[in-house]
Amino acid sequence: MDCCRHKYEAVVIGASAGGLAAVATVLQQLKDSFCIPILLVQHISASPESYIAAHFDSKSHLSVHEAEDKQPIKNGNMYIAPPNYHMMIETDGCIALSVDPPVNFSRPSIDVLFETAADYYRSALIGIVLTGANSDGALGLKKIKTLGGLTLVQSIDSAEAKAMPAAAMAAVDVDHILSLEEIGHYLNTLCDC
Repeated sequence: MDCCRHKYEAVVIGASAGGLAAVATVLQQLKDSFCIPILLVQHISASPESYIAAHFDSKSHLSVHEAEDKQPIKNGNMYIAPPNYHMMIETDGCIALSVDPPVNFSRPSIDVLFETAADYYRSALIGIVLTGANSDGALGLKKIKTLGGLTLVQSIDSAEAKAMPAAAMAAVDVDHILSLEEIGHYLNTLCDC
């Protein structure tokens, strides 16, 4: 997929309870021209059989994959952390998977992805915290903001589980608080080819 030049090089999204529907809503708003790679941590059970990539592949024009260790990140693709693995961005810009201990009672952890992505992409990163029932993602979003990235949080009134958006807003002076539909439309303005 050809991709125009734009300020942002990647989007990281964290979601937990209610996240399947929330992420699908955001993806369905994206134009066909949207090509910035998306990396997603969705808290799910540790089952080895993950259906999430197929679920989101049917909701988006992006090519959706369960992430693999050492996988390069390419425009026009979405990468999902596999069950029971942390997903990180290495210093060479490739995906790394880890079975390190849970962070915020979660593996995969949103904070692990957000913090490593912030280290790599710095101001060229967009971080998004969606619905969820814990505080995972708040510290990672803070790091994204500190390193000059763009921070978005789902509005509390539109979130099925309000704890994650509330924790993110308490930890970070976020750039935008938006509904799911508004998040998708806003992302389109950042990659409007």
